Amino acid sequence: MSKMFQPMELFVGLRYTRSQRQKHFISFISLASIIGIAIGVLVLITVLSVMNGFEQTMRERIMGMLAHVTVSENDLMVSDWQKVQKDLLDFPHVKAVSPFIEKPAMLNQGDEARAAVLQGILPEEERKVSTVFDHVVKGDMQKLQAGSFNIAIGATMAKELKVDVGDALTLVSPSENALETGQMPALQRFTIVAIFRVDMQQFDTTSAYVNLEDAEKTFEMGGDVTGLRMTLDDLYLAPKTAQAILQRMGQAWPDMWANDWTNLNKNQFAAIQAQKSVMFIILMLIIAVAAFNLVSTLVMVVTDKEGDIAILRTLGLSSGRVMKIFMVQGTLIGVFGTLIGVVAGVLLATNLDVIVPFLERLFDTHFINADVYFISELESRVNPGDVLVIALSALFMSILATLYPAWRASKVQPAEALRYE
Repeated sequence: MSKMFQPMELFVGLRYTRSQRQKHFISFISLASIIGIAIGVLVLITVLSVMNGFEQTMRERIMGMLAHVTVSENDLMVSDWQKVQKDLLDFPHVKAVSPFIEKPAMLNQGDEARAAVLQGILPEEERKVSTVFDHVVKGDMQKLQAGSFNIAIGATMAKELKVDVGDALTLVSPSENALETGQMPALQRFTIVAIFRVDMQQFDTTSAYVNLEDAEKTFEMGGDVTGLRMTLDDLYLAPKTAQAILQRMGQAWPDMWANDWTNLNKNQFAAIQAQKSVMFIILMLIIAVAAFNLVSTLVMVVTDKEGDIAILRTLGLSSGRVMKIFMVQGTLIGVFGTLIGVVAGVLLATNLDVIVPFLERLFDTHFINADVYFISELESRVNPGDVLVIALSALFMSILATLYPAWRASKVQPAEALRYE
């Protein structure tokens, strides 16, 4: 490597890159090649950082609302949940266990009605496994006391129902076999004591929370719960912990099942990873186009410098060293373009939280539609590994693009080139 970059090759290659004589067009297309590579690197770093931020935000908010591991029975009815809770707390890495009741329902206010997923919880236990308490924008979820028949709902649902803290809602929940038995749906009046905003449409639009005892009475559960949610000290141990729970408790509890967050959201996160891979390939083509432009740039330089090459050859310069001159030139263009793109891309990606709101105010629009993307704010996370891969890929393609022009330069015949000089 040190022989390739001997001072003479480096000096001549750099001199050709910044040629200031009458051939200004050569310098211009060299600059265009640098800008093209820089733009490709900048766009790729920014887009992948946004996708990393999107994935991280989705993961944090989903994991804040859902459990690391959920345990229940096949009929979604768990009896003597206090004993099950105590047994689950004995497993390694389990930090907290919270019982819950989950039922579909309809919330009604006047002429407005919305479908909801009603969660019956114990506030003091749920706080240990969920972050919903940290997202309350109005009211107090601690008021979800037993016998109060109070309710907390998402901000989007509150807006659609046109209600606020202190207003009353009617819960309508038909029984599972209502069509067969003709049983009337369960009706219960609840008072709104809290409104939360997670900034994820699936929760802000459909989630509602009541006290566990109130849910038991409303749905006539008789002391049973739907299941128990657990949080671990390391969320990536969830699959292993779920398997250990099944192995230890499964024999005495044949209808038991344990599910972890990786299964509940497997398709969603797999789709994000697939989109990220496809975007990487597509945007890498921008850098490939810039590298192809580098080929044409160097071919033009070789054609322009045939006389100089011939003179260098007559002075004893080998064809291999001539080839290295133009490889140096192309590599320098790639290095400059990559460095500029990396710096600009990292700066842009790390300041998107300032730039995007400014552009939204400037153009009076909102770039992220929560109905489509599940979140309402654009976030970015620069991954050093991604930046390194992008930079190395850009440099590799730049060096690869120099091979043909450099080989062509090495094949210049001095006699032919100097005939008309």
